[in-house]
Formats: sequence, structure tokens, C-alpha cells
Amino acid sequence: MKNTKRISALLWTAQVVLALVFLFAGGMKLVLPPEMMKGPVALPSAFIRFIGVCETLGAIGLILPSVTRIKPGLTPLAAAGLIVIMIGATTVTLIGGLVAPALVPVVVGLLAVFVANGRSRIAPIHPRRPAQRIASSGTSAIRTVGKAA
Repeated sequence: MKNTKRISALLWTAQVVLALVFLFAGGMKLVLPPEMMKGPVALPSAFIRFIGVCETLGAIGLILPSVTRIKPGLTPLAAAGLIVIMIGATTVTLIGGLVAPALVPVVVGLLAVFVANGRSRIAPIHPRRPAQRIASSGTSAIRTVGKAA
């Protein structure tokens, strides 16, 4: 039990760090002019904007489903999508001839692997129990399934 709490705390830390990294990176790709987003390999500005949207949505997906406990299974899927983006970023950086800078997307991608695996297998977050309506003497009440009113 104690070990699961420690892993869950590490996963939350990784989720927050990744969300901040991808909100920043995605936001920059969305607001900067195309001429300022030149990388080691020339990519179309529409593609860079698309990646910015994906990174921003991925950052939201790392946090929001887990915090609200509404569809928390989306968190490992968001992490998996960000892994794909980091594989692409590593590849583009290596094609551009930059070996040392390619370590950054590798490390970020490995952190996303940790979140995807951790939230799907090791310490998943369970969804909230759905509320159901029950009728009691002519009035309606809401109670959580499995708990007494």
C-alpha cells in the first residue's frame, strides 16, 4: 500500500511536469510566428501548428481526466500520443545532425512512457462512481451507487 502511494505520487509529479512542458512547447508553437520556429529540419508551418495543438491537448489529457476522475483511462492514452510526438521530435533532431540535443525529447518521451505504463497498469486512477437517481416517498434524491443514502 505504501509503495503504491509512493508510485502514485511519482506519477502525479511526472504528469504535472510533462503537462507544463507540453503546455509551454505547444503554446509556443501556436503563438510564435513561423519564422521563429525554424528547427534543424525545415517543416511546414501548418504541421508545426498541428503539433502545437496535439501537445497542448496532450498536456490537458495528462491532468484533467485524472483530476476529475471522469474517463481517467484517457490519461495513459494522452501519454501514449505524446510518446509518438517525442519519437518524431527525436528523429527530426537526429536527422538535423544534432545528437546531444536529441537527448531532451528522449528523456521527455521516457517520462511519458512512465506515465502511460504507470497509469494503465501500476497505479491506475479509477473513475468516479456514477450517481443514480432514487425515488423516496415522492421526492427524488441522488446517491452514489453502493453507498447508503
